[in-house]
Amino acid sequence: MAYPTVPCPLHIFEPCYRLMVRRCMETGTRQFGMCIRDPVKGFADYGCILEIRNIEVFSDGRSVLKGVGKRRFKVLQHGTCDGYNTADIEYIEDNKVYGEDSEYLTILHSAVYDQARTWFNTLKSSLRVRIIRHFGPMPAKEPDPQVNPNGPAWCWWILAVLPLENKAQLPFLAMTSLNARLKHIRSILTFLFLAQLK
Repeated sequence: MAYPTVPCPLHIFEPCYRLMVRRCMETGTRQFGMCIRDPVKGFADYGCILEIRNIEVFSDGRSVLKGVGKRRFKVLQHGTCDGYNTADIEYIEDNKVYGEDSEYLTILHSAVYDQARTWFNTLKSSLRVRIIRHFGPMPAKEPDPQVNPNGPAWCWWILAVLPLENKAQLPFLAMTSLNARLKHIRSILTFLFLAQLK
């Protein structure tokens, strides 16, 4: 699962995806879409654009690329090209709220951020080190949670590190309400806290 602002290293070894990555580099876009698999459609209806930051190509054609999530999208039409999946997409963003709704969102944002930070700090130090090596440190809390059209970076970071299956993570990409995303994250964190107490 790829999320906006979150690092996503990949090992590319299948010939069709080697071709796709080579085309991304040659055209200069350095970007491609990433979706989880779907047993019926082939891949899910929501995903995230990945930007290739660095790529190391080996003599046998395999490569390891360091990517980072950019923008969320909704798939409008599924397709294939030279063996790899393609899609027509539209970008999605969070809906902004104003007035009292904005004030409530700022309070909720702070509370869930603190809860997420506390949960992360309760993990074993060896696990925290592995997470930070893979995803980087937890991003700081933005003063304005609506400044980024994809929502706060820390939300995506915590979703990437929470012990959730891909199917449980996918709905978060589709949400255009930061309020709803924060409430769902809060519910998951509360469940994890309660599970630790048992």
